[in-house]
Amino acid sequence: MVKDAPYIHCTAEVSEHAKLANGVKVWNWTKIREDAVLGEDCNIGQCCYIDFKVSLGARCKIQNGVSLYHGLIIANDVFIGPNATFTNDLVPRAHNVDWNITPTTILDGASIGANATIICGVTLGQHCMVAAGAVVTRDVPDYALVMGVPARIIDYVNKDGSRRHVKIDEV
Repeated sequence: MVKDAPYIHCTAEVSEHAKLANGVKVWNWTKIREDAVLGEDCNIGQCCYIDFKVSLGARCKIQNGVSLYHGLIIANDVFIGPNATFTNDLVPRAHNVDWNITPTTILDGASIGANATIICGVTLGQHCMVAAGAVVTRDVPDYALVMGVPARIIDYVNKDGSRRHVKIDEV
């Protein structure tokens, strides 16, 4: 079965040097920069920004108002909720000739809730869940459920997202 060519809303701005796989949907007022790579069947909501060289695996869902900055690597089946925020510089300054990107990696099946903030340099494990509004400042293990400011492990989840109800003193 041949997948549909990418759908790009007429108000979206997609660089001719971006690579969009079949089945990708890009909604209104979204901008995708050069050398961004979007895997098969990704769905990019309205008012999103995908910076140059950002890589998304297949079947990712990026909700409205999310900006994905250079240095972000996203695997397959990742969900990013509305207005989630990512950083890419540990020492941000308006004028910095020594600007260094600090990469962030999101592994297969991770889910990030609305308005969560992910500080650069971390890895979000496979099928982990970041609660809405959490601020992630360190790596999140596979299948961990984190919440709070800063985010802490409160439980573990199954691949489908259901909680395991692990006693926190067992973690």
